[in-house]
Amino acid sequence: MLTKIRKFIVTHQKVSSLHLDHMCSCRSRVLLKGLISRVFLGRNYNSLPGIIENDVKSLRSIINPPISKIRNIGIMAHIDAGKTTTTERILYYSGYIRSLGDVDDGDTVTDFMAQERERGITIQSAAVTFDWKGYRVNLIDTPGHVDFTLEVERCLRVLDGAVAVFDASAGVEAQTLTVWRQADKHSVPRICFLNKMDKTGASFNYAIESIREKLKTKPLLLQLPIGEAKAFKGLVDIVTKEKVIWNPVSNSNDGKHFVREPLTEINDPELLKEATEARNALIEQIADLDDEFADLVLGEFIENFDLLPSEKLYPAIRRVTVAQKAVPVLCGSALKNKGIQPLLDAITMYLPSPDERSDEFLQWYKDDLCALAFKVLHDKQRGPLVFVRVYSGTMKPQSAVHNINGNCTERISRLLLPFADQHIEIPSLTAGNIALTVGLKQTSTGDTIVSSKASALAATRRAGKNEGKMDRKNTETGSFLLAGVEIPEPVFFCTIEPPSVAKQPGTKGMNY
Repeated sequence: MLTKIRKFIVTHQKVSSLHLDHMCSCRSRVLLKGLISRVFLGRNYNSLPGIIENDVKSLRSIINPPISKIRNIGIMAHIDAGKTTTTERILYYSGYIRSLGDVDDGDTVTDFMAQERERGITIQSAAVTFDWKGYRVNLIDTPGHVDFTLEVERCLRVLDGAVAVFDASAGVEAQTLTVWRQADKHSVPRICFLNKMDKTGASFNYAIESIREKLKTKPLLLQLPIGEAKAFKGLVDIVTKEKVIWNPVSNSNDGKHFVREPLTEINDPELLKEATEARNALIEQIADLDDEFADLVLGEFIENFDLLPSEKLYPAIRRVTVAQKAVPVLCGSALKNKGIQPLLDAITMYLPSPDERSDEFLQWYKDDLCALAFKVLHDKQRGPLVFVRVYSGTMKPQSAVHNINGNCTERISRLLLPFADQHIEIPSLTAGNIALTVGLKQTSTGDTIVSSKASALAATRRAGKNEGKMDRKNTETGSFLLAGVEIPEPVFFCTIEPPSVAKQPGTKGMNY
C-alpha cells in the first residue's frame, strides 16, 4: 500500500478517482486521498515518467523500455555556456515540468542545492529521467567550473553520449577543452549545440572554426542560423532544406509552437541557395567518412545531390557520429526558447543506445547482474544513496548483491528513479538504465556490483576458455571488474573540523 502511495504522490497534482479505484479498496482510498492532499513539493511536476494525464501504462514498460530506446546522455560545457538553462527547456518541452525555471531566479530543476541557487552555478551533477517521442532519456547535467571536474569525470564514465554546449559568442573556452578531453578518454560520441545565438557578438562561423581548430574535430553542419545576435529568429534545417520559425502566430514566447516551411526560390532564394550549398558540402563530407554512404552517393546520386532523400542521410550521420569520426552541430538559444526540440530529436536520432556501446567482457556475465556505482550521495534519513548504471542483468529491491571491489555482500532495500532531488520508487532496473539504490552502505564510487560472488567466479570460468581475451588484472583477481572512476590528484589539502557535535554527522558525506 505505502509503495503505491509513494509512486503517485511525487506529482504535485491530486491523483484521479479512477487511479484510486485501480489501486486499493474503499477504506484505503480514503487514507490515500488524505495523504496526497497533505503532500507539498518545491516544484510542480507534470507527471510521473511515462504517465500522461489519466493514461496509466504498465509500470514495467514505463520503467524498463527496450534497450534500443534508451539514451544515456550528459550536458557538458564551460561555465555560463547555458547547460542548466538548456536542461530546463528540455524538461519543459518533454512535458515533465509545467513552467520554465531560471538560473538567475534560483528555481531550475537541476540546480536544487541552496548554494547553487544562491550563486547561480551548478556545483554537483544532477540526473533527470524523461521521455521524448518514444525514447527514454537519462540525462545528467554536469558542472562547468574547473573545481568540480570530478563530477564530469564520473558521469562521463557511465554515459553513452553527450551534448557539448557552447556560447556562440565565445566558441571553445578553457573548461570546454577539459571536458572534451574527458569525453575523448571515455570514447563518448557527442553533439555540439551552439547556444546563445541571440547574444550580442554571437558568430556562427567563428564558433564553428573554433571547434574545428581547437578541438581538432570535424563538425557536421546540420543547421544554419537565420540571423545572429538580436536578429536571430530561427534556423535552417540543412538536411531537409526547411526553415524553422518559433512562435509564428502565438502570443506566447515559451517556444512550444514552431513551424517548418520548405525553402523555395520564390520566398527564400538566398536561404535556399545557402542551404543547398551547405547540404552538398555535408553530403561530400559524410561520403568521405562513411564507405557505405559513399557507395550510395556514387552509385545513384552522383549527378544531382538534390535527389538524395533525407531518409538516406540520417543513418549515415548517425554512423559517423557513433564512430566518432565527426560531430553534428546544431544551434539555437535556450534562453529565448529556440532550437531545443530539434536538439532533442538529434539526441535520439544520432547518439547511441546502450547496446551499441558495450564492454567486451560483459558477454561472460550473460544475463547475470553487472553494474557500476558511479556516484554516492549521503542522505540524513536514508543513508548512502548510490547511483548505479546497469550493464547486464536486472537489479531488484530487497535483493542481495555482491561488491567485487569491497568483497562484501549487501542488500538493496529500494530502487529509485532520479528526477533531480525528487525520486520515484521502481520495481526493477534492467540493462542500460541508471537509477539510485538505497541500502548499499559499504559501496564506494567506482565499485563493480554483481548478483553474487558465484556469478563473478562463473564469468571468470567462462572466460577462462578464452584466455586471450582476458585482462591480466582480472585473471589475477579471479573476477571481472568494470573500469572505475579515475580521481584527479588533489591540489589542496586541509583538515575539516565541525564547529559543534551537532554538525559532526555532516562530515560523513566526505567519505563518499
